Amino acid sequence: MRALAFAWRSLLRRRGRSALGILGIAAAGALMFDMLLLSRGLLVSVRELLDAFGFDVRVFASEGMPQSRVPVDRAFDTARALAALPEVASAVPFRFGEAEIPSDSARPDEVAIFAVGSTRQRIWTVVNGRDLSDTDEDALAVVINQRLADRVKAGPGGSIELGGSCSAAPSILPPITVRIAGVASFPFESGAQLTMASRFEVLDRLCERPAGEADLIMVASRPESGPDAAVEAIRKARPDLYAYSNDEVIERFERVGFSYFRQISAALAFVTLSFGIVLITVLLTVSVNQRLGEIAALRAIGLSRRRMAADVLWESALLVGIGGLVAIPLGLALSMWLDAILRSLPGVPATLHFFVFEPRALWLHAALLAAVGLGAAIYPMWLVTRLPIAATLRREYVS
Repeated sequence: MRALAFAWRSLLRRRGRSALGILGIAAAGALMFDMLLLSRGLLVSVRELLDAFGFDVRVFASEGMPQSRVPVDRAFDTARALAALPEVASAVPFRFGEAEIPSDSARPDEVAIFAVGSTRQRIWTVVNGRDLSDTDEDALAVVINQRLADRVKAGPGGSIELGGSCSAAPSILPPITVRIAGVASFPFESGAQLTMASRFEVLDRLCERPAGEADLIMVASRPESGPDAAVEAIRKARPDLYAYSNDEVIERFERVGFSYFRQISAALAFVTLSFGIVLITVLLTVSVNQRLGEIAALRAIGLSRRRMAADVLWESALLVGIGGLVAIPLGLALSMWLDAILRSLPGVPATLHFFVFEPRALWLHAALLAAVGLGAAIYPMWLVTRLPIAATLRREYVS
């Protein structure tokens, strides 16, 4: 405690230099904290998006990227067969497509359509009007997002004329008129996206794909079995299909799609870590060099090398500790600003976040700052312990 008090008084005697070190560590620590949030933020956010509506297994007809996967044939029969497995609670076919609506500009507006084979388990939340129903006689009923409702100036009970746009070439099928059942919010839509959910009949009327095809089947496992058991049961029952739990999807995403963000965050964290070590090392070295006579005198009256090294180490710990505390709220504010910029990019879902706070990021940030404080104190501590007492005092007296 005496060494801590001595180090605190030493910092107060050089307030300008101490403030410079604290501000430098705060800036570097804020950026390093943001990189820790970024290193897993997108991964955590994607996981929350996958788990949002209770589906924990995805079933495809082939491997590969979503754009190149083969559609699932006879999706409704396949979904019923999968739902009959003891490990599976429900299975719902999904199909994705696009449509066009007239626009004031030369190019029509595009609408993303999410067709579901069953509306008992939904991936949207109705905020106005009524929801879709499997027993609804109106097969062309849809729910739309608020942005599309504002675009067409229509709400529940209104109608929209759609033209097919489900492939590279325009659809040869005639436009259809769908009726708006309700307005809903979709967790996976981007900020400017026009979104619509429907039953399969809407896309069957718009696109030239065979009826009953689906892009994937989303499965909810039984709680007592879990997703891993459901995946194993599906693979045994249908070896021609490819089933992945949410954990496996996240693992593949982390290994392939997420490596870019991880490399960026690791590189920037290393740069800020190096900057913090260099900054504090320079400040402590300058401080030690200006106090050589004082340090030699303290050594001469009986203070040990260990005690003087402890003083330098405590100075480093105080500078880094105070700067690290300031860095946390500064980093959180900076992360919210950066997250808003990234989320405004086209095609990014509105509920997706790039910077997500986790307790592990706080502990890792503290561990890295502790490494900065220790690394920065090594050279000044070496100077203090190797200082020749007699020669230093003679040089100070002569000068």
